[in-house]
Amino acid sequence: MHTAWENAPWEEAGWERLGDGVARRRMPGWDETIGVIAGATGVLIVDTGATLRDGADLRRAIRGVLGREVTHVALTHPHFDHVLGTAAFAGVEVFGAAGLAELLDRERDALRHDAMRHGVDRDAAAEATDLLVRPHHHVHGELSVNLGGRSVLLANVGPGHTAHDLAVLVPGRGGEPEIVFCGDLVEESGEPQAGRDALPQQWPGALDRLLALGGEDAVYVPGHGAAVNARFVRDQRDALAARFGVSRA
Repeated sequence: MHTAWENAPWEEAGWERLGDGVARRRMPGWDETIGVIAGATGVLIVDTGATLRDGADLRRAIRGVLGREVTHVALTHPHFDHVLGTAAFAGVEVFGAAGLAELLDRERDALRHDAMRHGVDRDAAAEATDLLVRPHHHVHGELSVNLGGRSVLLANVGPGHTAHDLAVLVPGRGGEPEIVFCGDLVEESGEPQAGRDALPQQWPGALDRLLALGGEDAVYVPGHGAAVNARFVRDQRDALAARFGVSRA
């Protein structure tokens, strides 16, 4: 017997259903993935958008589908389009890879400038970075989060795309495959972006850990683009290794 949160009408609200109580939205503008995992007592959102307005819109949208509030936030990495909406989720437990909180403190101005460089309004970027929320929980290795009737696994699988890459594993239910929210370790809608904070020599190893986490049959949800399978992740790992001259011997 399915509960209300398992049968939530995600598609009617503009979300893509991935499994029982699991959905994602591809945001306009930068096509970043926002994930939602619902349990009987808790709701976890994966990333929060590029502005406080994005975060507030997401919070209202999730409340509209589930009839209750987000209780947990997992931040996959410290880029503006994934973290600047977090302050809209007041009173929520925030999780990030170990070291993310300190980096956000150090890089607040750089984050604001990066958002503006990519087209975020100056005032919106300033407001979001002024209210930037540091993670309350620092993930070393793996951490299980109980949402009531289901648990999700947060895994510090980096470094790679950044020094602080977090993946979210949702175990399968009722014969459905496991789902892995990858952050920008995996991108489908374009070539993976290696900015100044990337660690390209270590990126293929991070994808090895991601594949070990999800396994061969999982659905892998990139930070940008359509959901993919393990073969796509392996091919992208090998392409990154070739691109950056990383030996796979």
